[in-house]
Amino acid sequence: MSTIYDFTAETIDGQPAPLANYRGKVMLIVNTASQCGFTRQYGGLEDLYRKHRNRGFVVLGFPCNQFGAQEPGDADEIKTFCSLTYNVDFPLMRKIDVNGPSAHPLYVWLKGQKKGILGTEGIKWNFTKFLVDRNGQVVGRFAPTVEPKALHGAIERLL
Repeated sequence: MSTIYDFTAETIDGQPAPLANYRGKVMLIVNTASQCGFTRQYGGLEDLYRKHRNRGFVVLGFPCNQFGAQEPGDADEIKTFCSLTYNVDFPLMRKIDVNGPSAHPLYVWLKGQKKGILGTEGIKWNFTKFLVDRNGQVVGRFAPTVEPKALHGAIERLL
């Protein structure tokens, strides 16, 4: 795979979600969890999405249970939690692995495009964020400790 548009994910409802559908948009791709100290970032992600979606921005949430088993629920539980607790309207995908032999191919590619601190590829925790420009290039990787509102300027520059 050579571009982000070559990948397909699966929506939380089990439908194919080709990333080519987001061609020309700025994307923020985030591995999420419902029982994490960073879970409150769902609110900030939703704020970013609502503020910028009409200008060609989308957040894609990928639930993951690889860090402290903090996303134990099934698709319906995750969807209900996100909707009722944070009024999430941005696209949520099926739960995936982001590290290891069963890592989703999209995450294998993302990690290769933008390495973490000290050149490491592995995702260290929930709510690691990848910022993708309108041409499908990964232009930023942000640690879980980076609050969504801190990305406002970077997103604005890409829009």
